[in-house]
Amino acid sequence: MSGTIIDILSWAFIILGTFSLITGAVGVLRLPDVYTRMHAASITDTLGAGSIILGLMLQAGPTLVAAKLLLILVFIFFTSPASSFALAHAALSSGVEPILDADLREKDKEGSS
Repeated sequence: MSGTIIDILSWAFIILGTFSLITGAVGVLRLPDVYTRMHAASITDTLGAGSIILGLMLQAGPTLVAAKLLLILVFIFFTSPASSFALAHAALSSGVEPILDADLREKDKEGSS
């Protein structure tokens, strides 16, 4: 009985992760600029990979494989946000402007002067 529940939970996490990754891929293709594309990719990549790895950990049970998957999960949760920040910072530093209706950076400059 508990094996069936674990299998159902495992497949639910794997399907959630797959849906998240597909949603992120669509976002990368459809969004207008580098910043929104990067946001879509980083958020959905972390959620998707985390969900899939969690589902695989449930399938593996309490084994060495699950411990290795946990280490991979921790690595992804630390590196994905850091790499997204580094890419956004590099794009902004190199002069890539975001597509904005109103530039809030200009309001901050006027308010502080």
